[in-house]
Amino acid sequence: MRISLTPRAALVALLALPVIVLWPHWWVLLILVTLWALVVLADALRATDPRRVQVRRQAPTQVRLGNTVGGRLLLTNPTSRSAVLEVRDAWNPTAGLEAQRSSLEVPAHERRAVPQSFTPTRRGEHRSRAVLISSLGPLGLARRTTGAEAPGRLLALHPFGSRRHLPSRVQRLREIEGLAAIHQRGQGTEFDSLRDFVDGDDVRSIDWRATARRRSVVVRTWRPERDRHVLIVVDTSRTSAGRLGDSTRLDTAFDAALLLTALAGQAGDRVDLICVDRIPHLSVLGSTRTKVLHDMVTATAAVEPALVETDWELAASTISQRARRGALVVLVTPVEASVLHTGLLPVAARLAKDHPVVVASVADPALEQLSAERGDLEAVYRAAAAEQSRSEKAGVSHALERVGAHVVDAPPERAPQALADAYLALKAAGKL
Repeated sequence: MRISLTPRAALVALLALPVIVLWPHWWVLLILVTLWALVVLADALRATDPRRVQVRRQAPTQVRLGNTVGGRLLLTNPTSRSAVLEVRDAWNPTAGLEAQRSSLEVPAHERRAVPQSFTPTRRGEHRSRAVLISSLGPLGLARRTTGAEAPGRLLALHPFGSRRHLPSRVQRLREIEGLAAIHQRGQGTEFDSLRDFVDGDDVRSIDWRATARRRSVVVRTWRPERDRHVLIVVDTSRTSAGRLGDSTRLDTAFDAALLLTALAGQAGDRVDLICVDRIPHLSVLGSTRTKVLHDMVTATAAVEPALVETDWELAASTISQRARRGALVVLVTPVEASVLHTGLLPVAARLAKDHPVVVASVADPALEQLSAERGDLEAVYRAAAAEQSRSEKAGVSHALERVGAHVVDAPPERAPQALADAYLALKAAGKL
């Protein structure tokens, strides 16, 4: 506990200036300073001991980013003297606490609440570093301050802004599953029904036994299998820390992963997620279809980019352990020239032999804007550099497609929908 002065104590000290001007003697100054110090000390001793004030926190542990949530601090005064308190709840600024400092009076043997309002501005975990309780003396000249044990933790969850696109994709999924039967047998399909042969049908779909019974050519129709396995691999290396518009590339990657998870759950598929770079990260594995979206939102809330390169060989080993043959593997990572040096291309080639592979990238919209500038010489150079970057990205995309991967590259506002559409396209083609 420490004792400190208030601004009022300084104002009281200024009242002695006229006396010193009229009687400029050292003994007058000594008397005045002594009197002032005694008054301040007495005021401090009359203040309620803040160590005896009991503090309890009532606050939610989670909130969706962009929403506002309320909480409160409960302060109980067990002493026989009224306590004039100043409270500082030291949260980090991105927690969005409306007021970190507050003043109140707690009568003897009573409890008072300090209301709080949080509007986080950053996804992840937010904590209160300390709760400081200051007790003022009756004259307000001094305060006694101590720390209180009232830990606070608030987890700001991903806002999942792409949720609004889910109904249209679910409707398209229902059309694929029910109205548009798949006539050609493809990887990842199961038997649906029999119908008469029409021109254009694959002869390999003819059911000869049924044809013999009916004495007319009959073919089998196929529909996408349910309970398929979808493994989403999110790259959390340094490239995911880049800001694209109002959010980071990693935030957009998680948004796309959540939309795909929700859509796959509607399709009856099982979804797992792992985060990869060079250090161990969390995984969301084995969750049921009803819980996987909640588990994924909660688990990824505190994941931040790591300032390292991704070890794709390590990632490939993890994928091989987690994904059975034929499972859809979605690699959410930037499609840039640098991936040729990190080992993504050979890993994608190996994975494509056993799995449908989708490489989802969040494109930088600034490249398109820069490439269109022609205002002056400097703008022309910027446009040339942007065009070169776009050309290199296109080359990497073609290289990934040649080894069997499907590449989805879209700006942040379109990336989640583009990944969901790629999933639906695989369903419609009978490849999943």
